[in-house]
Amino acid sequence: MTANQPSRRTAIGLLGAAPLATGAARAQALRIPDAVRPGGSFDKHIAQLVADDKFSGTVLISYRGKPVLSRAYGMADKEKSIPNRVDTIYPLASASKPFTGLAIVQLAQQGKLKFHEKLGAYLDGYPAETADTVTVHNLLTHTCGLGDPTRDDDISTTVHYSIAEQLAAMRKRLQSQKPAFPPGVKHQYSSAGYEVLGEIVARVSGQTFWDYVRDHIFRPAGMTDSLYYVRPQWLASERFAHPYMYQSDGSRIDGLRNLDKGGSRGVAGTNSARSYIGTGGGNGFSTAPDLVRFAHALLSHKLLNPAYTALYVSGKFPPAPLEGSPPRPGGYESLMAYGPISGIFHDQRVISHGGGIAGGNTNWSVYLDMNWTSAILCNYDLDPADFAAIIDLERRAITGVT
Repeated sequence: MTANQPSRRTAIGLLGAAPLATGAARAQALRIPDAVRPGGSFDKHIAQLVADDKFSGTVLISYRGKPVLSRAYGMADKEKSIPNRVDTIYPLASASKPFTGLAIVQLAQQGKLKFHEKLGAYLDGYPAETADTVTVHNLLTHTCGLGDPTRDDDISTTVHYSIAEQLAAMRKRLQSQKPAFPPGVKHQYSSAGYEVLGEIVARVSGQTFWDYVRDHIFRPAGMTDSLYYVRPQWLASERFAHPYMYQSDGSRIDGLRNLDKGGSRGVAGTNSARSYIGTGGGNGFSTAPDLVRFAHALLSHKLLNPAYTALYVSGKFPPAPLEGSPPRPGGYESLMAYGPISGIFHDQRVISHGGGIAGGNTNWSVYLDMNWTSAILCNYDLDPADFAAIIDLERRAITGVT
């Protein structure tokens, strides 16, 4: 296990201890709660999980774009003895869904699509029950009724070896689906709905979904390490974290090198490395520093104008708890926005999204009124209760709630 710490000069500057600090700098430093500083309660909590071999990954908490707590633990690739670093590249799982939502909102800002339009206005080949009833808004807010393919054993155990092969299989699957309930009447988490949104991005923009996100989100935000990488790139580069999937015998294996194996938590047999490339439904790749850059670009209106930024981050529909997820922490309310989850934690607005695969858990949060951003990227399976406790402790540390 390794722990990357800021240099002494950086740490002194961040903690406001420089002897010639101005009054303004000291005032800014006073806004940093002890709980989130190096050696604080949040740092100690993660360190204990590492000591218990329950966490491997990167943690970055920043204030006004500057790192306050920056840590990396465990191995990105155990076979090659490559440690995780602060800038290690991780598969985000569903934590990349907000990029899909943002692409849709950008196209709406450009006047190229409408949120109230039905799916059939943009894509061919869907049954009338879907094409004529499901709106773009329904897809964005998980109120479309199209389900979650990651919970289907047959789909999750299929290995794809090219983009064309994977896209053909995905489109065939999506076009066979019909809403499980009238769209708009309730919330049911739907990765399939976000896969459809990725297809809409491609059709409306004239680019592939991955190229559109690269050109209109990652590059403008300065997210130089973020991309929808294909599996051979993931396997070949030392920059990537490998997913270490928990097995029923208590061991962990490298999912990227063992496509015939699956994780023992969640859907039996699931292994996200079997997909050749991520989709609108998830598994874009990013780093903790790039996610901080994303937050800055979003809030400085480099990605959307102010009006559409507000539309993107504002809550629209109350989400139903995911099956098997622990109860939400006290003082927290949430609504689905157009990609992120829009929450209020003890009177502070937060947008966030998490993700989980066999051998990985991720979460990023942007505290809209406080200038804080956090990224927690892990290449171990985390127990849902342990992950919820990390997020709750982060929220409390940043907002100063005891």
